[in-house]
Amino acid sequence: MSVTPKTMWPAVKAMLHSVYDQPDAASVNAQFDRLLDYVEDKLPDAFEHLDTARADILAFTRFPEGLWQQIWSNNPNERLNREIHRRTDSVGIFPNRDAIIRLVGAVLAEQTDEWAEGRRYLGLDILAKSRLTLVADNSPEEVTDPILELSA
Repeated sequence: MSVTPKTMWPAVKAMLHSVYDQPDAASVNAQFDRLLDYVEDKLPDAFEHLDTARADILAFTRFPEGLWQQIWSNNPNERLNREIHRRTDSVGIFPNRDAIIRLVGAVLAEQTDEWAEGRRYLGLDILAKSRLTLVADNSPEEVTDPILELSA
């Protein structure tokens, strides 16, 4: 959005959100092409930026459709930031920098323990399925990551 004038933010933001609302990968790519067509003449800098970042923006389409929302969502980050903010607000003033580092570190360690104990945002079974890739020579057999095979 830094290369887009503020007056155009709502329109570009709506078009970007429409890319994520598509039901399948082909529709996502088609909608992204429409977004590029929309900004090409009006916002050449935004066009260049979006065109360059296309692979990164649409990377979620390489995963199963059931995971898309979890991949592009930043809800876990927002929840963690709210918890850190809540804990630091309750203390108020910290005596020194080490005190705040210890508190935030404790919150992060607590979050790590929760994720390690099984409350995962993405389950291991779903992640294992998403690691399956087709062989490039168009053969129908699937190849898995050797690390996953060892852990199974």
